[in-house]
Amino acid sequence: MTVFAFWNLHNQQLGHMIANLAATYDVDVFLLAECSMGPSQLLSDLNTNGSSLYHYVRNIGQEKIQIYTKFPARFVTSVLDGPRYTIRHLTLPAMAELLLVVSHFPSKVNWDEHSQAAESVMLAQEIAQAEIDVGHQRTVLVGDLNMNPFEPGVVNAAGLHAVMSKNIALNGSRTVQGKSYHYFYNPMWSLLGDASDGPPGTHYYSRSSHRELFWNMFDQVLIRPDLLDRFNNRDLRILDTDGRTTLLTANGLPDSTVASDHLPILFTLNL
Repeated sequence: MTVFAFWNLHNQQLGHMIANLAATYDVDVFLLAECSMGPSQLLSDLNTNGSSLYHYVRNIGQEKIQIYTKFPARFVTSVLDGPRYTIRHLTLPAMAELLLVVSHFPSKVNWDEHSQAAESVMLAQEIAQAEIDVGHQRTVLVGDLNMNPFEPGVVNAAGLHAVMSKNIALNGSRTVQGKSYHYFYNPMWSLLGDASDGPPGTHYYSRSSHRELFWNMFDQVLIRPDLLDRFNNRDLRILDTDGRTTLLTANGLPDSTVASDHLPILFTLNL
């Protein structure tokens, strides 16, 4: 099993917490957004035992995402990079190839849902082209989408087209106005709300307005149908501790004074 962790660090110096996550959850791939730490600093924290387990995957054309892996960077080749996303091809020996898309969408402070939805269409087109280039659809999209699972940019057919049901996603695609659109499966729906085992979302925001969700599921992992036999929902988690320190306040909210205003997500794939 290959263990992935995504975390929007909110530009906090959290190298010690990332090292704790690595030790506690045996993370193979770290995907980081809003990381103000340089690779040398973070590698020093991750490899404190001197075994040099983790490697930095060099950025090409974007600075929003940082990737650290337990395997050499030569196995994570660049397919396409944009200002707020990177598409990488994982070709690990004796394992299934994987197209890894990591994105950090513009926030709602700067963009409304219409702009986010328009950007989703462009990202979906880039992913579709990348899948053609590598010759398969074993694709996973992970990141801070700054949208909830039910928002237009995530669910629209021309956008990310991510659905809450595996059975629907396993149909592969659907046709709208004569054009076929491939599905993503979005397992984050199952973690949204108090009925889940962990926190009810990954980001909390409250203001004095008539319409307020409070908890949001901005940080998500979306999976193509071709990967669903390698993914288990039970291994998907929103983390509220790094293994040593809680990431929540006494009221159960993300504690940005200790860590980030976003909670990390953890998932595994049987590659």
